[in-house]
Amino acid sequence: MKDSCRPMDFVMAGLGLVILAPLFLVVAVWVKLDSPGPVFYRARRVGRGGQEFTAFKFRSMKTGSDKAGPGITVSGDSRVTGSGRVLRRMKIDELPQLINVLLGEMALVGPRPEDPKYVAQYGVEQRELLLVRPGMTSPSSLRYCHEEEVLAGQDWETTYLERVLPDKLAVDHEYVRNRTIPKDMLLILRSVATMLTSA
Repeated sequence: MKDSCRPMDFVMAGLGLVILAPLFLVVAVWVKLDSPGPVFYRARRVGRGGQEFTAFKFRSMKTGSDKAGPGITVSGDSRVTGSGRVLRRMKIDELPQLINVLLGEMALVGPRPEDPKYVAQYGVEQRELLLVRPGMTSPSSLRYCHEEEVLAGQDWETTYLERVLPDKLAVDHEYVRNRTIPKDMLLILRSVATMLTSA
């Protein structure tokens, strides 16, 4: 399977962090004023080669929420803060993962990194996605940009495991097998457009 172009990822992530620095500052202040706790949330995810790493996000939930409920956010989740609802809707909470791209743990485009709990249930073909760096965006993340709305009701985890996750992995698997730099650039543009239209 084809991995991303590391030099391009490194340069674009660096430029992105410089350009977005003012936005990061505003968001950091907003998160701190909105609820007590750190600015960043550090999520354990599985990357290339099955190695776990810490994915950075702007904190969008109340401190300690990861220990007081499911690891996936569902529709109407009361743990999400006021600022978090906006950040999640616009996907701004994911922007700190540019740091992970600089560190070589992630790529700009690639299968989204998953929680170790769910990676443990991957089949043989699904585990092929662990041969490449996970990405900040992917075809599946665009398809499920409003995933929380799908995961409603008490059976949300069954829905995720039996319908959403297999479909996401299948979509990303097909993409990675046939990826090209132009396709990656188009996905980045589509992701930026999705963020802007969600404002």
